[in-house]
This record gives sequence, structure tokens and C-alpha cells, in this order.
Amino acid sequence: MKRTARRALGASAGLVARAFLATLRLSLVTHPDLASAGDKPWVLAFWHGQQFALHRWKRRRKIAVLVSLSDDGELQAAALRRIGLVVERGSSSRQGASGLKGIVRRMRAGCDAAFAVDGPRGPRGVVRGEGDRAGAILSARIARGVVVPMASACASAWVFDKAWDRFELPRPFSRVAVALGPPLDPHSLDGVTLARHIDEARARALGALRVP
Repeated sequence: MKRTARRALGASAGLVARAFLATLRLSLVTHPDLASAGDKPWVLAFWHGQQFALHRWKRRRKIAVLVSLSDDGELQAAALRRIGLVVERGSSSRQGASGLKGIVRRMRAGCDAAFAVDGPRGPRGVVRGEGDRAGAILSARIARGVVVPMASACASAWVFDKAWDRFELPRPFSRVAVALGPPLDPHSLDGVTLARHIDEARARALGALRVP
């Protein structure tokens, strides 16, 4: 498929996703300490598989995301732009450094950023990157921001059990919850601690829906 066709298909998918998201009924759970972050840029950190419902949250400012340079990334980038995200292209294995620089540049210009920190192919629920070198932590350090753990939960969803990330697609008109954790200082943060905070955000999102 040619690049222009991928972009057109991605843009169409993004429009469908935007209409779908508008049907979801949102409960938002925010940590009280977030107010202490002031105007510092946020780097939202979450697990793969939960990302669709996260888009239902009304963002406080534009959010920059890093998308692969692959052919599939071309389609994904077009879709994400349609739902209001700012896209930088790059990956951990190909021009990853330039992609991260682009994210930092966007943050310094007034955007927040978002990373699925266990990507792109897992293992699920493990922060990718050695020690404190994960992209979310590193970009927050460079841009003088904070890392904000984030998670979602769905009262009713299709779960793709055969996918490595067990992707959750909420059913139309269902209830979803998005939980934002406390602002974390990237200079004293490692992957294990970040993972624990994301899991705690997931527990709070589930609790908001009273899902066992």
C-alpha cells in the first residue's frame, strides 16, 4: 500500500475512533498532588492495551507522541493526528534519538507527552529501557517535567486475549475510567517504581467502576 493510501486510511480510522470515543461515559480520577506540578510539562506513562479508553480524557494541553517509522506507523500517525495528538516519528531501533529530541522540543514549546512504556512488543507490564533510561523518564528529565502514571479501565469491553498486550476496546456507550497518578520526579525515578505507580493507577481506575 502506498504512503498516501496509508495516510488516507489512517485519517479515516481516526475519524471513526473520534466518533466512537464520544459515546463513552468517562469517570476521571486524579491524584491531589498533581496540582503541585504547576506548569511543568507532563510525561504521561501507561501500559499498552489500555490506550484506547485513555483518549476519552479531555487533555489539559496538546500531547506529543512518538510513532514508529514503519509502514504501519504511517497509518497510525495519521489516525492519531485526527484525534488531536501531535505526532513525532521515530523508534528505539531506528532514528530513536531524533524522535526523542522531537518530543522534548514539543514539550519545551508547551506540549505534554505520552509514552506506552512497555512497547512496542512487550513484555507486557514491564517498563522498556534499562534502569532510568526509559524514554518517558529521560524525556521528562531533559524537558524539566514530571512523569505522570496513567491507566484506564472499562466497565464493558472486548479484550483481545491473543494480542500480547491484551488490548481492551470498550463497548460503545459503556463506562470507562481514567486515573492519573501523582507527579513523579524523573531524577529519582526508575522503571520498577514507575511500573508500580502505573499499576496503582489501574487499580484506582477499576475501583472507580467497581470492577473486581
